[in-house]
Amino acid sequence: MGNVAIELRNISKRFGSVVANKDVNLSVYNGEILSLLGENGSGKTTLMNMISGIYFPDEGQILIDGKEAVISSPKDAFDYKIGMIHQHFKLVDVFSAAENIVLGLENEGKFDINAISKKVQEISDKYGFDIDPRKKIYEMSVSEKQTVEIIKVLYRGANILILDEPTAVLTPQETQKLFKILRSMRDDGKAIIIITHKLHEVLSLSDRVAVLRKGEYIGTVNTAETDEAQLTEMMVGQKIDLNIERSEPENPVDRLEVNNISCVSREGVKLLDDVSFTARSGEILGIAGIAGSGQRELLEAIAGLQHLNDGQILYHNPKTGDVENLRDKTPLQIRELGVRLSFVPEDRLGMGLVGNMDIIDNMMLRSYKKGRTVFVERKAPKELANKIINDLQVVTPSASTPVRRLSGGNVQKVLVGREIAASPTVLMAAYPVRGLDINSSYTIYNLLNEQKKKGVAVIFVGEDLDVLIELCDRIMVIGSGRITGIVDGRTAKKEEIGILMTKTERSDDNE
Repeated sequence: MGNVAIELRNISKRFGSVVANKDVNLSVYNGEILSLLGENGSGKTTLMNMISGIYFPDEGQILIDGKEAVISSPKDAFDYKIGMIHQHFKLVDVFSAAENIVLGLENEGKFDINAISKKVQEISDKYGFDIDPRKKIYEMSVSEKQTVEIIKVLYRGANILILDEPTAVLTPQETQKLFKILRSMRDDGKAIIIITHKLHEVLSLSDRVAVLRKGEYIGTVNTAETDEAQLTEMMVGQKIDLNIERSEPENPVDRLEVNNISCVSREGVKLLDDVSFTARSGEILGIAGIAGSGQRELLEAIAGLQHLNDGQILYHNPKTGDVENLRDKTPLQIRELGVRLSFVPEDRLGMGLVGNMDIIDNMMLRSYKKGRTVFVERKAPKELANKIINDLQVVTPSASTPVRRLSGGNVQKVLVGREIAASPTVLMAAYPVRGLDINSSYTIYNLLNEQKKKGVAVIFVGEDLDVLIELCDRIMVIGSGRITGIVDGRTAKKEEIGILMTKTERSDDNE
């Protein structure tokens, strides 16, 4: 390992009252790969965005080659030879690879495609990239686009490279190829930081691992001297008691049987890979996993919003006693059967609520079918709106306040409340407490518990392991589109779930 390429001293960053990073100290050497490990929301990306000039720290110093550096824009970061490859690529589709690589460079003068292609070819040969400089971006696979992004920062002379979840979009074969390239860049003396949460990748690729938890720096360990258990404990911490009420399930019956479902993205990456489980009435089934492991696709598949390549979803209808395959049904038919989906954060004012309409009208969106009467009577939805406002303590001047004027947390209560108002048989709630204060969160936990007591099958996708362990009867862990394990919420250990979350292989001890 060489000398210190970049050092962070006591870096803090706040957004309003949210502390994204607090007193982080971290160093990266030339000629090493450092993994930055942490759960969702632990502050990894915010920290790297400060190194790459997107955010400016509130406190602390950044030193490059031992001298203090002020990085107040991505251009400053480039001047310090820092390049970040983001999760979402910033490429111009109609341009070729070579054109994208030199885009925004002042001193190129006339655009000499041959000279640029030659230099791109030299970089590719040196590190083992496989790229056609003249190929257009829109003709490329995800991994080719990522290659263009990496070559783009190397072309500009970057010595410190930051990659944000670089393998999230890659197939296993492409991942292996990327790792080979990263190792050869390391051997060439580059300092490389990888933001990740996949433990097996951390252990196979990095030289050292730095861990963040809830915005705070926990420590750095040498990869050769650590293991999954130690890293997981650093990442998730000790269990905290939250005292969420949890009742025993009363005569649970199978309500939803998911058998071997798979779905594939347009790029051919498996979003769900042979997923099977059962959700029972009168219990809360938690779903844990790092963001983007297939939680969304799974819920959308059940709700009829995601095309399946394989498998079946059997619904045991409590009214008729029939078993029906939801895969043959439209999203509307599935909702009529009582299977309801409330996808909170992505949807605060997206498909769920209409911002300019008030709470009463938003209730009517769901509870009224077309063609009952031309003059929709407002009495029932108004009672419903007022009931939700009272039951959920929604802070609003009145039921006729436009929804967009409510705070995020109150919008969330309206969203969840509206699905509950439909008396569902299966209630799927994804991230319903994200961004909420503790009191509002407990209101929603209690709501889910009441639904459970009414015999609803509740599926709860959450991020906070402490909450999942105290609220859920069973917890199913999903990693890279596969179920990596199902554990009992009453006896589960946080580390055990942490390890399942960072695994990608399926375990054989599923029930």
